[in-house]
Amino acid sequence: MKYEPNVNDYVVWKNQIKGWVYFKCDQYITIEILVTPRHTDDVGHTPFHRNDRLLVICYRPQWKELKYIKSRLNANDSTTFANDGTSNSRMELSTSCD
Repeated sequence: MKYEPNVNDYVVWKNQIKGWVYFKCDQYITIEILVTPRHTDDVGHTPFHRNDRLLVICYRPQWKELKYIKSRLNANDSTTFANDGTSNSRMELSTSCD
């Protein structure tokens, strides 16, 4: 079965890059591999973003190289669930890159 990545899936790419799918569109996904807190002086300028993120781009032709590990409901949720073949209802977040 072909894996289709979704936002909030935890994936491994090429056995080296591990992280959460942060963004998805038709052409690529981004994988969040590092999150660090922003300096308190910077947070005042953009209070919506309290962390800096390091993202890696994975283009659609490379999705076949991804290994699915688990999912979470959202970025603030510490509860995760594995894809064990059971029916899980979740919203698929996808955006056009155009």
